[in-house]
Amino acid sequence: MSHYQLSLEEQEYLSHYDIKQYDRPSLATDMAIYSIFAEEEKDNFRKLPKQELKILLIQRANYPYKDYWALPGGFCRPSEDVFETARRELYEETNVRNAYLKLVGTFGEEGRDPRGWMISNTFLALIDAKSCVLRAGTDAWEARWFTVELVEMQVKKEVNETGAHIETEYELILTHEESDVRLTAKITEYKEFKNYHETVRYEIKESHQIAFDHAKLILYTLLSLRDNVKKDSRLVFDLLPELFTLSQLQNAFELILEEKLLTANFRRKMADYCVETEQVVEGAGHRPAKLFKRNIEEFYR
Repeated sequence: MSHYQLSLEEQEYLSHYDIKQYDRPSLATDMAIYSIFAEEEKDNFRKLPKQELKILLIQRANYPYKDYWALPGGFCRPSEDVFETARRELYEETNVRNAYLKLVGTFGEEGRDPRGWMISNTFLALIDAKSCVLRAGTDAWEARWFTVELVEMQVKKEVNETGAHIETEYELILTHEESDVRLTAKITEYKEFKNYHETVRYEIKESHQIAFDHAKLILYTLLSLRDNVKKDSRLVFDLLPELFTLSQLQNAFELILEEKLLTANFRRKMADYCVETEQVVEGAGHRPAKLFKRNIEEFYR
């Protein structure tokens, strides 16, 4: 970073400038870390193991929201920018250093944190769960992967010559099967269009055992993930292991987009991104599936 040369007049001005006269927020990062898990199918080798999209949550050990579940994250240190904080927090929670990481939103509404004025820089992270080792941080006593389910229902749509108003209700359901923990929230999305330009806001109507406004952040990152995958198919590969089957890849897309895809069309679109290897799925019966890997030339074009 180049250093700006202060003039004598500026140095004089800054010598009397007191930044403490202005209210300042605390700056934090929150991490929506997603992965895809596959259950082993022991009785039917020909059946694709069930895959589920999951998000990593931590159970808070301290107040506020003690014992509630929250996105992992932390406060920015003076020497860090928000991306450095996000990378540090990701490594501290999962032992993963290199992963897809994108800033998708900034949230600073009044009252979102009872401790005071907190601004959250919310990141979307995609990792292969097999490569991570969960390590809960100092303000958490446990970290778990929760299966994500999102139910969507449009409740209002008004369109006129000058714009439009659209309201959509979402029910967020997060489940941890091994412990029977089930977290839920209901969130309303308000979209306003004026002169074809969109503004969006979200309001939490109900939230059960999800800390702060993190139900809204989870919804926002889920919708961002869906939109980003539609624009760039390469993102989905970050959720998979190094070697994968084409069925696993297609199922990952279907989980994110929440729609069934025609296999022939899908494989034609993905052909440039995948390279067939000489390996197959071990212990998969009479006709084991072939394993593929990323076509690196397409990923770095």
